[in-house]
Amino acid sequence: MTESDNELGLKVTSAGILSLIQDAGRYGAFNLGLTNGGPADPLAFYWANRLCGNELNSTAIEISLGGLQLIAQVDCVIAVTGAPMPLTINGQGTELWRSVFVKAGDSIHLGFTQRGVRCYLAIAGGFDIKPMFGSTSTVCREAIGGLRGGKLVENDVLPCQLAPKAGHKLKQLMLPEHEQPKYSNEVILHTVLSYQQQHFSRIEKRLFFSSEYQVSKHWDRMGYRLQGRAIKADITGILSEGICYGAVQIPADGQPIVLLNDRQTIGGYAKIGAVISQDCAKLSQCRQGDNVRFEPISLSKADNLFHLNLSKFTQTQLINCS
Repeated sequence: MTESDNELGLKVTSAGILSLIQDAGRYGAFNLGLTNGGPADPLAFYWANRLCGNELNSTAIEISLGGLQLIAQVDCVIAVTGAPMPLTINGQGTELWRSVFVKAGDSIHLGFTQRGVRCYLAIAGGFDIKPMFGSTSTVCREAIGGLRGGKLVENDVLPCQLAPKAGHKLKQLMLPEHEQPKYSNEVILHTVLSYQQQHFSRIEKRLFFSSEYQVSKHWDRMGYRLQGRAIKADITGILSEGICYGAVQIPADGQPIVLLNDRQTIGGYAKIGAVISQDCAKLSQCRQGDNVRFEPISLSKADNLFHLNLSKFTQTQLINCS
């Protein structure tokens, strides 16, 4: 959408390296060959929306590495969460993990992060983007979602659902610093043994869980290819089958690939298991050279951990800083 559409919102003056429209994801379309998409770091995405008083599925922007610049065409409230990208409004430094009132004409600039990869910019009321197959999430490989099925570009305008006058009535909230996630260049990926685990010997499994891997130069929203001690299965391939979020593929070279949001819907590599969703989010904040270790976890413990984290998110109290 451009200015000629006569809708007001946030105008892109510089799109940065990779800025994508995302909601919580596209589900129920695997049979059409469409993957989930959605935020690579759902926790940061949900916090951005919660800080803006939004439904957690509201459409926001995912910014990779940094460089996004916007001009506000309306009064609004925004929040930026995730990797520590320097945020300035009209050249003045502004904290992340809090909602901020922005006036029409203000310039919003996200610099480049030295730690982590992705952050999220939400706006009170959400961005008013037309869904495709039930979601606004952008998957560039499939050319679907967002404004035109691709990344944001200069002069795009992201219309806001919220009437400008309502912005003055919204609370400005902050997530306490001790509750804010800390991004590290070393992560542990808790993994449920599953899929073709029977095709990996006991020794190969022990080596898999005792070895350290590094993120290779091949990492993106589709998946992270790791490098380290090769793992071998007793089969060279399988019939293509559906692939879940976090599945750990072991291709012919034995170097694990952890599949993420924009993964293909089916594949024929043997898979030793699947990384739990919370740790996939941590992996999505890693970049080339960061260290990764796998740790086994039972399905019941994984389920308990998921609900404990969900409970913590819903019970954490925000600070009113209006």
